[in-house]
Amino acid sequence: MKRIFPVITILISLSLLGLIYFQVLWLKTARETKEKQLRENIFLASTEAAEKLMEDKNGFMSLNKKADLFRSNEKMKIEILRPSVIKRFTRDEIAAIIRNSMDKHFLEGIIFEFAVSDNSITGDQVQSDNFFEYFIDSTHNTNIAIPLQPAPGSNYENLTKEEFLVIIVPHQRAIVFREIFWFILGTILFTIIITTAFFLTIRALIRQKKLSEIKSDFINNMTHEFKTPIATISLAVDALKNEKVIGDKEKSGYFTNIIKEENKRMNKQVEIILQAAMLDRKELQLNIQKTSAHDLINNAINNIRLPLQEKNGLLETELIAANDLIMADEVHFTNLINNLLDNAVKYSKESGLMIKIKTENNFNNLRITIVDNGIGMNKETLARIFEKFYRAHTGNIHNVKGFGLGLSYVKTMVEAHKGTIRAESAVGKGSSFIINLPVVN
Repeated sequence: MKRIFPVITILISLSLLGLIYFQVLWLKTARETKEKQLRENIFLASTEAAEKLMEDKNGFMSLNKKADLFRSNEKMKIEILRPSVIKRFTRDEIAAIIRNSMDKHFLEGIIFEFAVSDNSITGDQVQSDNFFEYFIDSTHNTNIAIPLQPAPGSNYENLTKEEFLVIIVPHQRAIVFREIFWFILGTILFTIIITTAFFLTIRALIRQKKLSEIKSDFINNMTHEFKTPIATISLAVDALKNEKVIGDKEKSGYFTNIIKEENKRMNKQVEIILQAAMLDRKELQLNIQKTSAHDLINNAINNIRLPLQEKNGLLETELIAANDLIMADEVHFTNLINNLLDNAVKYSKESGLMIKIKTENNFNNLRITIVDNGIGMNKETLARIFEKFYRAHTGNIHNVKGFGLGLSYVKTMVEAHKGTIRAESAVGKGSSFIINLPVVN
């Protein structure tokens, strides 16, 4: 698992990055294709509109009459009768012709601006209202200029002025974006889904890896916890078989008592494991009653006096809360306090152990603070101490006995009593556990 996990992570990461890269590349290609298609459609629509503007609107004249005019007064007649788009069409008519051409070439609803101008000295021109505003910005707008030339053989051939039709479609990129909007949205949506699936997969793998490590640690700890009393019982049984011990009631009683105590120890370990399983299944029933927290704390203190004396430690109490009445299960509340005190003793320094228990009222809560001057915890350990089976390693995994269930049990019990618990610690300076529980008026 340790070897394959990095490989899986790298492969999935590369697949995700490759997928995102090709999606971005595809979107870029789609945008460029749409821009090219839009420009081609605008050009086709502009060309068609120019052709319509150059059609014979009123049956201008026949070819024979035109020849007579050339023979009579060529220069003057051509200047007078030269048909101009500007003269023959109103601005609204030009706009309608362009709109019709746009609609035919899949440009329905596209906004456009236009102008028709000639190159004469007078500079005659007709344009839409916002033409010059968009004409200046050629970066974001599509400009198409079409020369207005009559079809060969038409009545206007060789009689028209040199004119141009200029059509501007503003905000080309915005139009393209609207057309590929659903593609972009779909790409983003599926990328998010794939990315989420990726992170969920990695998180599941990390969790599985953690569970595997926890299982290994638990099996090692459980093996150690049961191996020691089993070995002790085995030695005691062998001693009882000795003829010298059989005839000595004092020695027989001594070894019998060892077997009894070690058996109790194993039963206690089994109860801890079963209790954790019951907590997982939420089968543990609490006998909640109104009781004095100070009385329960004193009971827990009595249970810890012997191991505290073995460490030559001191215990200071400051039970000053005016209201210590809480709704609690006497057994489990005493156990959670006892677990915190037991941890303070286990993880103490070689000498100078000092534990302080303080109670005080904080609004409608009873605050219980347990402070020790032990070895303390680093930030990583502090963040995980309430996790089930987690144990801080200090070189030798068995230097402090246990299954890593104590603080998990404490947190579960505090929450079952409608309270909260938090820990503060620094390496080498000790730890503090602060419990807040609702009081009963």
